[in-house]
Amino acid sequence: MLASLKKTYDQFPPTFWVVAGTHFIDVIGNTLLMPFFALYVTQKFGVGMTQAGILLATNSIAGLIGSTIGGALADRFGRRGIILFGLVVSALSGLTLGFVNKFYLFYSVNIFVGLLSSAAYPAHNAMIADILPAEKRAEGFGMMRVISNFAWIIGPTMGGFLAAYNFLYLFLGDAVLSIITALLVFRLLPETKPQPKEKAEEESIWQTLSGYRVALLDRPYFAFIFASILMILVYQQMYSSLSVYLRDVHHVDPQFYGLIMSSSAVTVVLFQFWVTRVIKKYPPFLMMVVATFFYMIGFTMYGFVATIPLFILAMVIVTIGEMVGMPTSNVLAASFAPEEMRARYMAVFGLTWTVPSMIGPWAAGLVFDNYNPNYVWYIGGVLCVVAMLAFYFLHIRLGSKPKFQPAKAD
Repeated sequence: MLASLKKTYDQFPPTFWVVAGTHFIDVIGNTLLMPFFALYVTQKFGVGMTQAGILLATNSIAGLIGSTIGGALADRFGRRGIILFGLVVSALSGLTLGFVNKFYLFYSVNIFVGLLSSAAYPAHNAMIADILPAEKRAEGFGMMRVISNFAWIIGPTMGGFLAAYNFLYLFLGDAVLSIITALLVFRLLPETKPQPKEKAEEESIWQTLSGYRVALLDRPYFAFIFASILMILVYQQMYSSLSVYLRDVHHVDPQFYGLIMSSSAVTVVLFQFWVTRVIKKYPPFLMMVVATFFYMIGFTMYGFVATIPLFILAMVIVTIGEMVGMPTSNVLAASFAPEEMRARYMAVFGLTWTVPSMIGPWAAGLVFDNYNPNYVWYIGGVLCVVAMLAFYFLHIRLGSKPKFQPAKAD
């Protein structure tokens, strides 16, 4: 066992493990709060799921702007400073949101939080791609999934108990862990931004921002983004609508919801690294088809099952799709990107999360408040079918290109 762990450790450079360790602490803080955010808003302010969905959507719109600026700044100035900025803002915003008692103030602060705290996301993904060679990126992103889900075992479980006692402790815990992470990044993490291969005239900030035009006009890349948006539109329901659905339709309390979410984390911890080593040998766009298929099955199940064990089984099926799709999608995004524009391409890749965050909770809220809530999961199944067809089309068009070839066997 120890020899196996040492072998895994030796496969990646020390800087990667610094990124992984700080990410682990930060995700614990995020997962204390994130799965219970919709529960908090609906309970604290007495609003419906439609209003909670609009709140989450405006946060995502602000996040899109923040990540766009952050991606450009990370390509221009480096990754480390942007990551530190995001962590400090996350800590301050957690404290502020926890003490706001008026819904209109909470709404305003939430927009500000989305704008600033999202700036670090493309820098973080670009840093991982900087550190690892192309042939190790699938395993590296897979390992980050394992580490994130170790944190998911801890975070939602703790969060469920804290939420049952006092929601304020969720915000305080997130703030403290963000500050700890920022201190570790400051002391231990070096800059990883690649140096230009040739001496070139330095870009202005405006030129750096305008470089997004290249990514946005990259039609194959944008087709990949579109297919991913459809897939993640369904996947993100587990972090927004699912908690409210289980509470209101099946009377599942926060502790059991935390258990359902932790079952996903345990599955990833046990199997992600093995799954990643298997799937990297197969065409990546086909692996996205497989991932979306499992999402279709798992999320559709929530529309017709009604017991805790079956809720957990559905979550495990979803998690199989997550283990296949998450590292593969990150590798594909990095493969599309020119090296000097990596953070900006990763910022555009962030659309696959921010656009569903804008649309998904609001649309699900409309269904919850006006129709049969089960329709959310059936509509999700249909969207998954469309995404599967889109990924398969991309495989036909792009799968033969060298940069999208499966990794060679070790």
